[in-house]
Amino acid sequence: MNVIIIEDEKPSARRLQRMLKAIDVNAETMLHSVEEAVSWFKDNPHPDLIFLDIQLSDGLSFEIFDTVEIKSAVIFTTAYDEYALQAFKLNSIDYLLKPIDEDDLKTAVDKFRERAPQQQAVTLDFNDIKNLLVNPIEREYKRRFSVKVGQHLKLINIEDIECVYSENKGTYAYTKDGRNYLLDTTLDQLENDLEPHVFFRISRKFYVNVNAIKDMVSYTNSRLQIKLNTYNEQDVIVARERVKDFKNWLE
Repeated sequence: MNVIIIEDEKPSARRLQRMLKAIDVNAETMLHSVEEAVSWFKDNPHPDLIFLDIQLSDGLSFEIFDTVEIKSAVIFTTAYDEYALQAFKLNSIDYLLKPIDEDDLKTAVDKFRERAPQQQAVTLDFNDIKNLLVNPIEREYKRRFSVKVGQHLKLINIEDIECVYSENKGTYAYTKDGRNYLLDTTLDQLENDLEPHVFFRISRKFYVNVNAIKDMVSYTNSRLQIKLNTYNEQDVIVARERVKDFKNWLE
């Protein structure tokens, strides 16, 4: 299997390369910009599979396909779940939300391997996908949760939640009145439920509400520590690989 990675952040590209190697997939070629990718595709046989970051340092990666006709299968990698990622699934093998999870990566590669024997070269309609980036499909996000409190059910409005976090295999919503509620879901399942302009997943463990952020300070290993309005039960840390995306999200 001939695989390449197109990713502008070199540490992220190397991490993905190592993760692929762990599941017996070698991706020796790593490209880091639109310009570099266009040049490479013009002079090299096209791969079977591309891991494609959407936003590169010199533009959207879709610009590559404006210049070169690509018929490789594609797995998108992106930090921006506010886009119509479900639509990407209709046109590509899969998408992976950063930071990439090992199990999700293996599932995506297995999906490609299952399709590969009977699959002809894939031509994606990148103009349609570019339009989705500019005009994402409007959708309804979760406005409230119903939680069990003793023998009663209580409704919690989304705007009252400062953060959602996982602990001891449970998922909890912390509200601005200082209470924790156990939710019947997981952080991964919340990916498509929470309004992406309001909530950001800063690590495997935490989603934070932008309206609840009181302060942000530098932390060890190039990370950020978030101070929320009332939550102080444990440190709220932006994972190092998510810091850049988090700063972009704040703008």
